[in-house]
Amino acid sequence: MQNQEIPANQPLASDDDFLREAIRLAREGMASGQGGPFGSVIVRNGEIVGRGCNQVTSTNDPTAHAEVVAIRDACQNLGTFQLEGCTLYASCEPCPMCLGAIYWARPSRIVYGAFHYDAARAGFDDHFIYGELEKPREERRIPMQQALRDEANVVFDEWIAMDVRTLY
Repeated sequence: MQNQEIPANQPLASDDDFLREAIRLAREGMASGQGGPFGSVIVRNGEIVGRGCNQVTSTNDPTAHAEVVAIRDACQNLGTFQLEGCTLYASCEPCPMCLGAIYWARPSRIVYGAFHYDAARAGFDDHFIYGELEKPREERRIPMQQALRDEANVVFDEWIAMDVRTLY
């Protein structure tokens, strides 16, 4: 099963089967030069609705992590920007960026293979990001400066005043 792609419309029986598909995508993406060794699938009602492997280096897009690619694929395939009722399977514990995207997409659950410290062993160490989030903004590695708050808030006021808007 690890070397053969599972058709998108073939229902599977277990979390392990879907996770193995995510791991297969990680291996395939890595071997084909698309990016790092990460894969993800999104499943709804026993059917794979989104797939992704890491494509950071092949697309020059630092946000093209497997989970984000799979979320984009699932949302496109389902015609929605929210994935309630879906499970996201990832070959590795999601990084902070992916976890943020996952929370915005709102799947019902996450199942992952390797821990983030396993990825660190392979050279993908995101531990410093967790530490950065705990620091005051002005002490982070990348300086942050707030400006023009009143002007920026006018756009929020305009949004609030709109009769028709889609919250997410």
